[in-house]
Amino acid sequence: MEYEEVLMFKIAYYYYFEEMTQQGIADKLSISRIRVLKLLEKARQTGIIQFRLRKNPEFHVQYEQELIKKYDLKDVFIVPAPNTPEKTNANVAKAGALYINDRIKESDLINIGYGDTSKHLLNNLATLAEKPLTCISLTGGVSYYLPDTRSNVFNANLHLIPAPLLASSIEMAQAIRNEASVNEIFNMATMSNLTVVGIGGLHEKSTIVSSGTITANDMIYLKMKGVVGDVLSHFLDKEGNLVPNTFEDCLIGISLDTLKTLPNVIGVAAGDSKVQAIKAVLNGQYLDVLITDASTAEKILEDSDE
Repeated sequence: MEYEEVLMFKIAYYYYFEEMTQQGIADKLSISRIRVLKLLEKARQTGIIQFRLRKNPEFHVQYEQELIKKYDLKDVFIVPAPNTPEKTNANVAKAGALYINDRIKESDLINIGYGDTSKHLLNNLATLAEKPLTCISLTGGVSYYLPDTRSNVFNANLHLIPAPLLASSIEMAQAIRNEASVNEIFNMATMSNLTVVGIGGLHEKSTIVSSGTITANDMIYLKMKGVVGDVLSHFLDKEGNLVPNTFEDCLIGISLDTLKTLPNVIGVAAGDSKVQAIKAVLNGQYLDVLITDASTAEKILEDSDE
Protein backbone atom coordinates (compact mmCIF):
# COMPACT_ATOMS: atom_id res chain seq x y z
CA MET A 1 0.00 0.00 0.00
CA GLU A 2 1.62 3.24 -1.15
CA TYR A 3 1.68 6.34 1.04
CA GLU A 4 -0.12 8.39 -1.63
CA GLU A 5 -2.98 5.88 -1.87
CA VAL A 6 -3.54 6.06 1.89
CA LEU A 7 -3.45 9.87 1.66
CA MET A 8 -6.02 9.81 -1.17
CA PHE A 9 -8.39 7.69 0.91
CA LYS A 10 -7.93 10.00 3.89
CA ILE A 11 -8.71 13.09 1.79
CA ALA A 12 -11.73 11.38 0.23
CA TYR A 13 -13.07 10.51 3.68
CA TYR A 14 -12.79 14.10 4.88
CA TYR A 15 -14.30 15.49 1.66
CA TYR A 16 -17.26 13.13 1.25
CA PHE A 17 -17.99 11.87 4.75
CA GLU A 18 -16.98 14.84 6.92
CA GLU A 19 -18.11 17.31 4.21
CA MET A 20 -14.99 19.41 4.64
CA THR A 21 -13.93 21.90 1.98
CA GLN A 22 -10.79 21.34 -0.05
CA GLN A 23 -9.16 24.26 1.73
CA GLY A 24 -10.27 22.88 5.09
CA ILE A 25 -8.69 19.52 4.28
CA ALA A 26 -5.51 21.24 3.11
CA ASP A 27 -5.30 23.18 6.38
CA LYS A 28 -6.00 20.08 8.48
CA LEU A 29 -3.37 17.97 6.74
CA SER A 30 -0.89 20.85 6.27
CA ILE A 31 -0.67 20.36 2.52
CA SER A 32 -1.65 22.66 -0.36
CA ARG A 33 -5.23 22.92 -1.68
CA ILE A 34 -3.88 22.11 -5.17
CA ARG A 35 -2.47 18.83 -3.86
CA VAL A 36 -5.85 18.02 -2.28
CA LEU A 37 -7.58 18.76 -5.59
CA LYS A 38 -5.14 16.61 -7.59
CA LEU A 39 -5.42 13.68 -5.19
CA LEU A 40 -9.23 13.84 -5.20
CA GLU A 41 -9.13 13.67 -8.99
CA LYS A 42 -6.64 10.80 -8.91
CA ALA A 43 -8.86 9.00 -6.38
CA ARG A 44 -11.76 9.26 -8.83
CA GLN A 45 -9.62 7.97 -11.70
CA THR A 46 -8.27 5.01 -9.77
CA GLY A 47 -11.63 3.93 -8.40
CA ILE A 48 -11.08 4.79 -4.75
CA ILE A 49 -13.98 7.21 -5.14
CA GLN A 50 -17.02 5.61 -6.76
CA PHE A 51 -20.69 6.10 -5.96
CA ARG A 52 -19.74 5.07 -2.43
CA LEU A 53 -16.40 4.96 -0.64
CA ARG A 54 -14.77 1.62 -1.43
CA LYS A 55 -14.53 -0.56 1.65
CA ASN A 56 -11.06 -1.97 2.22
CA PRO A 57 -9.69 -3.47 5.45
CA GLU A 58 -6.31 -1.88 4.71
CA PHE A 59 -7.73 1.61 5.18
CA HIS A 60 -8.35 2.57 8.78
CA VAL A 61 -9.80 6.06 8.74
CA GLN A 62 -12.16 5.14 11.57
CA TYR A 63 -9.21 4.19 13.77
CA GLU A 64 -7.59 7.50 12.92
CA GLN A 65 -10.68 9.44 13.90
CA GLU A 66 -11.05 7.54 17.19
CA LEU A 67 -7.43 8.20 18.13
CA ILE A 68 -7.68 11.89 17.16
CA LYS A 69 -10.73 12.38 19.36
CA LYS A 70 -9.56 10.28 22.31
CA TYR A 71 -6.12 11.88 22.59
CA ASP A 72 -6.90 15.36 21.21
CA LEU A 73 -4.47 15.03 18.30
CA LYS A 74 -4.25 17.18 15.18
CA ASP A 75 -3.83 14.16 12.93
CA VAL A 76 -3.20 10.42 12.86
CA PHE A 77 -1.80 8.58 9.86
CA ILE A 78 -2.15 4.80 9.83
CA VAL A 79 -0.41 2.55 7.31
CA PRO A 80 -1.22 -1.13 6.80
CA ALA A 81 0.59 -3.57 9.07
CA PRO A 82 3.42 -5.43 7.32
CA ASN A 83 3.37 -9.15 6.59
CA THR A 84 6.38 -9.67 8.85
CA PRO A 85 7.06 -7.81 12.13
CA GLU A 86 10.66 -7.17 11.05
CA LYS A 87 9.42 -4.63 8.53
CA THR A 88 7.38 -2.62 11.05
CA ASN A 89 9.94 0.08 11.83
CA ALA A 90 10.98 0.47 8.21
CA ASN A 91 7.36 0.84 7.07
CA VAL A 92 6.37 3.54 9.55
CA ALA A 93 9.70 5.34 9.08
CA LYS A 94 9.10 5.52 5.33
CA ALA A 95 5.51 6.67 5.83
CA GLY A 96 6.70 9.30 8.31
CA ALA A 97 9.27 10.61 5.84
CA LEU A 98 6.67 10.89 3.08
CA TYR A 99 4.19 12.55 5.44
CA ILE A 100 6.76 15.16 6.49
CA ASN A 101 8.07 15.68 2.96
CA ASP A 102 4.54 16.66 1.92
CA ARG A 103 4.40 19.36 4.58
CA ILE A 104 7.82 20.96 4.97
CA LYS A 105 8.92 24.20 3.41
CA GLU A 106 12.43 25.05 2.34
CA SER A 107 13.07 27.32 5.32
CA ASP A 108 11.74 24.92 7.96
CA LEU A 109 13.89 23.61 10.79
CA ILE A 110 13.19 20.00 11.76
CA ASN A 111 13.92 18.54 15.18
CA ILE A 112 14.81 14.84 15.24
CA GLY A 113 14.74 12.64 18.32
CA TYR A 114 16.91 9.68 19.33
CA GLY A 115 15.97 6.17 18.26
CA ASP A 116 16.10 3.55 15.53
CA THR A 117 12.80 4.55 13.86
CA SER A 118 13.78 8.23 13.89
CA LYS A 119 17.14 7.38 12.35
CA HIS A 120 15.48 5.46 9.51
CA LEU A 121 12.99 8.27 8.99
CA LEU A 122 15.77 10.85 8.77
CA ASN A 123 17.61 8.80 6.17
CA ASN A 124 14.43 8.36 4.12
CA LEU A 125 13.53 12.03 4.38
CA ALA A 126 17.00 13.25 3.46
CA THR A 127 16.92 10.99 0.41
CA LEU A 128 13.49 12.25 -0.67
CA ALA A 129 14.18 15.96 -0.19
CA GLU A 130 14.78 17.98 -3.32
CA LYS A 131 16.53 20.72 -1.38
CA PRO A 132 18.77 20.43 1.70
CA LEU A 133 16.94 20.03 5.00
CA THR A 134 18.07 21.60 8.25
CA CYS A 135 17.78 19.09 11.08
CA ILE A 136 18.53 19.55 14.78
CA SER A 137 19.18 16.71 17.21
CA LEU A 138 17.16 16.74 20.42
CA THR A 139 19.55 14.54 22.40
CA GLY A 140 23.16 13.50 22.58
CA GLY A 141 24.20 10.22 20.97
CA VAL A 142 25.75 11.49 17.74
CA SER A 143 25.93 8.16 15.89
CA TYR A 144 22.13 7.84 15.79
CA TYR A 145 21.82 10.99 13.70
CA LEU A 146 24.53 10.27 11.12
CA PRO A 147 23.71 9.21 7.53
CA ASP A 148 23.21 5.58 6.68
CA THR A 149 26.34 4.58 4.76
CA ARG A 150 24.11 2.86 2.18
CA SER A 151 22.37 6.13 1.28
CA ASN A 152 23.37 7.51 -2.11
CA VAL A 153 21.81 10.86 -1.31
CA PHE A 154 21.65 12.50 2.11
CA ASN A 155 20.26 15.96 1.50
CA ALA A 156 20.36 17.34 5.05
CA ASN A 157 22.43 19.72 7.12
CA LEU A 158 22.73 18.26 10.62
CA HIS A 159 23.17 20.30 13.80
CA LEU A 160 24.14 17.76 16.44
CA ILE A 161 24.65 17.98 20.18
CA PRO A 162 28.35 17.08 20.54
CA ALA A 163 27.84 14.78 23.51
CA PRO A 164 26.83 11.25 24.51
CA LEU A 165 23.20 10.46 25.27
CA LEU A 166 24.04 9.83 28.93
CA ALA A 167 26.96 11.51 30.68
CA SER A 168 29.11 9.51 33.09
CA SER A 169 27.98 11.56 36.10
CA ILE A 170 25.55 14.29 37.12
CA GLU A 171 28.46 16.74 37.35
CA MET A 172 29.63 15.87 33.83
CA ALA A 173 26.07 16.27 32.50
CA GLN A 174 25.77 19.72 34.07
CA ALA A 175 29.12 20.75 32.58
CA ILE A 176 28.09 19.54 29.10
CA ARG A 177 24.76 21.38 29.30
CA ASN A 178 26.61 24.60 30.15
CA GLU A 179 28.77 24.40 27.03
CA ALA A 180 28.00 27.16 24.52
CA SER A 181 27.90 24.72 21.58
CA VAL A 182 25.30 22.58 23.35
CA ASN A 183 23.15 25.54 24.34
CA GLU A 184 23.22 26.74 20.75
CA ILE A 185 21.62 23.47 19.60
CA PHE A 186 19.03 23.63 22.40
CA ASN A 187 18.11 27.17 21.32
CA MET A 188 17.81 26.13 17.67
CA ALA A 189 15.43 23.34 18.71
CA THR A 190 12.99 25.85 20.20
CA MET A 191 12.83 27.68 16.85
CA SER A 192 11.96 24.61 14.77
CA ASN A 193 8.70 24.29 12.88
CA LEU A 194 8.38 20.54 13.22
CA THR A 195 9.60 17.85 15.62
CA VAL A 196 9.88 14.11 15.02
CA VAL A 197 10.24 11.68 17.92
CA GLY A 198 10.40 7.94 18.19
CA ILE A 199 8.82 6.08 21.09
CA GLY A 200 10.67 3.30 22.86
CA GLY A 201 9.23 0.26 24.57
CA LEU A 202 11.12 -1.24 27.48
CA HIS A 203 12.43 -4.61 26.34
CA GLU A 204 15.68 -6.33 25.39
CA LYS A 205 15.54 -5.23 21.73
CA SER A 206 14.69 -1.57 22.40
CA THR A 207 17.27 0.88 21.07
CA ILE A 208 18.34 2.17 24.45
CA VAL A 209 19.11 -1.40 25.63
CA SER A 210 20.51 -2.86 22.41
CA SER A 211 22.85 0.14 22.00
CA GLY A 212 24.31 -0.50 25.44
CA THR A 213 23.15 2.83 26.84
CA ILE A 214 21.42 0.98 29.67
CA THR A 215 21.84 -2.64 30.73
CA ALA A 216 19.34 -5.46 31.13
CA ASN A 217 19.54 -4.96 34.89
CA ASP A 218 18.80 -1.26 34.43
CA MET A 219 15.73 -2.25 32.43
CA ILE A 220 14.51 -4.48 35.26
CA TYR A 221 15.07 -1.61 37.72
CA LEU A 222 13.04 0.77 35.56
CA LYS A 223 10.19 -1.73 35.14
CA MET A 224 10.04 -2.16 38.90
CA LYS A 225 9.56 1.61 39.18
CA GLY A 226 6.58 1.46 36.80
CA VAL A 227 8.26 2.50 33.54
CA VAL A 228 6.51 1.30 30.36
CA GLY A 229 8.58 3.17 27.76
CA ASP A 230 10.39 6.34 26.85
CA VAL A 231 10.35 9.37 24.61
CA LEU A 232 13.70 11.09 24.01
CA SER A 233 15.05 8.72 26.69
CA HIS A 234 12.80 10.21 29.37
CA PHE A 235 11.22 7.20 31.10
CA LEU A 236 7.43 7.31 31.54
CA ASP A 237 4.78 5.46 33.50
CA LYS A 238 1.52 4.34 31.87
CA GLU A 239 -0.09 7.75 32.45
CA GLY A 240 2.76 9.53 30.68
CA ASN A 241 4.38 10.93 33.83
CA LEU A 242 8.15 11.10 34.16
CA VAL A 243 9.37 8.38 36.55
CA PRO A 244 12.25 9.59 38.77
CA ASN A 245 15.31 7.48 38.02
CA THR A 246 19.09 7.52 38.18
CA PHE A 247 19.50 8.29 34.47
CA GLU A 248 17.44 11.47 34.17
CA ASP A 249 20.04 13.80 35.69
CA CYS A 250 22.74 12.40 33.39
CA LEU A 251 20.64 12.73 30.21
CA ILE A 252 21.78 15.19 27.55
CA GLY A 253 18.72 16.42 25.69
CA ILE A 254 15.69 18.66 25.85
CA SER A 255 13.28 18.24 28.73
CA LEU A 256 9.73 16.91 28.54
CA ASP A 257 8.46 20.38 29.49
CA THR A 258 10.28 21.83 26.48
CA LEU A 259 8.91 19.07 24.23
CA LYS A 260 5.37 20.08 25.19
CA THR A 261 6.00 23.66 24.06
CA LEU A 262 7.20 22.70 20.57
CA PRO A 263 4.77 23.01 17.64
CA ASN A 264 3.86 20.09 15.40
CA VAL A 265 5.36 17.19 17.35
CA ILE A 266 5.07 13.98 15.32
CA GLY A 267 5.46 10.61 17.00
CA VAL A 268 6.45 7.74 14.70
CA ALA A 269 6.23 4.27 16.22
CA ALA A 270 4.61 0.87 15.78
CA GLY A 271 4.82 -2.70 17.00
CA ASP A 272 3.32 -4.85 19.74
CA SER A 273 6.23 -4.14 22.07
CA LYS A 274 5.56 -0.40 21.85
CA VAL A 275 1.80 -0.30 22.43
CA GLN A 276 2.02 0.55 26.13
CA ALA A 277 4.76 3.11 25.49
CA ILE A 278 2.80 4.83 22.71
CA LYS A 279 -0.28 4.94 24.91
CA ALA A 280 1.79 6.52 27.72
CA VAL A 281 3.13 9.22 25.39
CA LEU A 282 -0.41 9.91 24.17
CA ASN A 283 -1.69 10.09 27.75
CA GLY A 284 1.06 12.56 28.56
CA GLN A 285 -0.05 14.74 25.60
CA TYR A 286 3.44 15.07 24.16
CA LEU A 287 2.30 14.62 20.53
CA ASP A 288 0.29 16.54 17.95
CA VAL A 289 0.43 13.80 15.30
CA LEU A 290 0.82 10.02 15.50
CA ILE A 291 2.07 7.87 12.62
CA THR A 292 1.69 4.15 13.20
CA ASP A 293 0.38 0.97 11.59
CA ALA A 294 -3.06 -0.62 11.70
CA SER A 295 -2.20 -3.44 14.07
CA THR A 296 -0.69 -1.04 16.62
CA ALA A 297 -3.59 1.41 16.34
CA GLU A 298 -6.11 -1.38 16.95
CA LYS A 299 -4.24 -2.57 20.05
CA ILE A 300 -3.99 0.97 21.44
CA LEU A 301 -7.74 1.40 21.10
CA GLU A 302 -8.48 -2.09 22.49
CA ASP A 303 -6.26 -1.41 25.49
CA SER A 304 -7.93 1.97 26.01
CA ASP A 305 -11.32 0.29 26.27
CA GLU A 306 -10.27 -2.12 28.99
